[in-house]
Amino acid sequence: MKAIVQRAYGDAGVLRIEDIERPQIGDDEVLVRVRAAGVNHADWVYVSGTPLIARLAFGVRKPKAIVRGKDVAGVVEAVGAHVTNFTSGDEVYGELESGTFAEYVAAPAALLARKPSNLSFEQAATVPLSGMTALLGLRDAGSLKTGQRVLINGASGGVGTFAVQIAKALGAEVTAVASARNAQLVQSLGADHVIDYGREDFTLGTTRYDVILDLIGNHGLNHLRGVLTPKGTLVLSSGTGGRVLGPMGRILKAVVMAPFVGQTLSLFTQNGSSQTLNELRELIEAGHVTPAIDRSYSLAEVPDAVRYFVAEHARGKIAISL
Repeated sequence: MKAIVQRAYGDAGVLRIEDIERPQIGDDEVLVRVRAAGVNHADWVYVSGTPLIARLAFGVRKPKAIVRGKDVAGVVEAVGAHVTNFTSGDEVYGELESGTFAEYVAAPAALLARKPSNLSFEQAATVPLSGMTALLGLRDAGSLKTGQRVLINGASGGVGTFAVQIAKALGAEVTAVASARNAQLVQSLGADHVIDYGREDFTLGTTRYDVILDLIGNHGLNHLRGVLTPKGTLVLSSGTGGRVLGPMGRILKAVVMAPFVGQTLSLFTQNGSSQTLNELRELIEAGHVTPAIDRSYSLAEVPDAVRYFVAEHARGKIAISL
């Protein structure tokens, strides 16, 4: 089969399309014929090997898993001996550890769910990682309730475009922080208010928010806390940082600070599952959530897709169509 293979860390140039063996499945896995995949920040972390601390998990000198890609949508080709919830021909989607930039992938059945019936494979492939991050970050980590005010910092990105829609579905009043060129996009997704970060620093405003979902990490913790309500919740997800620790330095500061403040500093790590994917499918099929896709690329064009993702700050999601 053809797959996008990475044998060293570096820029997008380390990604090459190669012919490799089709994966074998275990008893608890299914073989998925990949119809589409999605590009995420996590893919760039794998490709670049930064922050360096991530290499302790991915491989110190070179990647342990050589096929890139985490999000997938496709058709079940075969099932393992212990799999009872899927059968050949089922249309599925999910987030895997790696391996989805390929014609076939071996996937743990527990990480898959049936594809939303009203989405194409290309649309569905952009949902899992970003959609689950948005849903779990707002509903679980943020405890977002109907009528509350939520601010989403980074609203026009992959996670942010899902977060705006999910926050509205949860009944919140949504303020989206985005660039001027993306204001119309986030408004079309349901944002009640849009702050152009090029003209206004929301941390200097007078509005207080019950929940802040920070997807960027470009403001200090105390500045963010300053625009939270006294019992508000700050959800830290991803963000920037140094070459060695990345966002870990900021997260460690939050851990130290958390016991001494009245607000909740939620150090969110997405642990998605088939249950969460099923919950997302319900929101999607009910018309509350629709993927916002910036561009689509072929499998052979994955290096170009990654370059675009890094250089251009994609509006919404980037899809890989097979």
